[in-house]
Amino acid sequence: MLEILRVGTVAHVGVVTDWGPLVLPMVYGITDDTMYLHGALANSLLGAAADMDICATVTIVDGLVFAKTPFNHSMNYRSVVVRGRARLVTDKDEVLRSLQLMTDHVVPTWNVMRHPSPSDIRATRVVALSLDEMSAKVRTGGAVNDDEDESAPYWSGYVPLTARLGQPVSNDDAGDGIPTQVQNLVGQDIHARSHLDG
Repeated sequence: MLEILRVGTVAHVGVVTDWGPLVLPMVYGITDDTMYLHGALANSLLGAAADMDICATVTIVDGLVFAKTPFNHSMNYRSVVVRGRARLVTDKDEVLRSLQLMTDHVVPTWNVMRHPSPSDIRATRVVALSLDEMSAKVRTGGAVNDDEDESAPYWSGYVPLTARLGQPVSNDDAGDGIPTQVQNLVGQDIHARSHLDG
């Protein structure tokens, strides 16, 4: 399960609020026992999540599966559901460590960019979610056809899906040189995580 969380990039986080259930996509970071989530201090979802039970789901779609009837179409995927009580992170050292974890989870750029300022930190809310309660679901391989369809003259199989990263596009105000950590992303499958090696 941790391996799926390590290669995923976005968690869909669900919280029951006073206005009803809300689900938002968020970047996350993990240790061996904790998932960290962050957002603006004004983020109503994270504000409602503190000291409440929440659910975070990470899904990686690996392919489209085609059966001989659309009723049996499917997808190949890896997914993890994490449930638990969200803890508001208030310790300054833990806030900084968690922000570095979240930054470096996608691409390790924390040490080659400006670190957050004290005002950046004050405008950010971080919550921690224990990984004690999580479950995984994985589907791989081809289609499962009904017995009655096995001899039918229709194609069945699957189409792999990858998310490849393109050439970096610099801002007008970009400094000199693209960091190696960013340049090494070109052509990489983001869910293979080989780009994290450089």
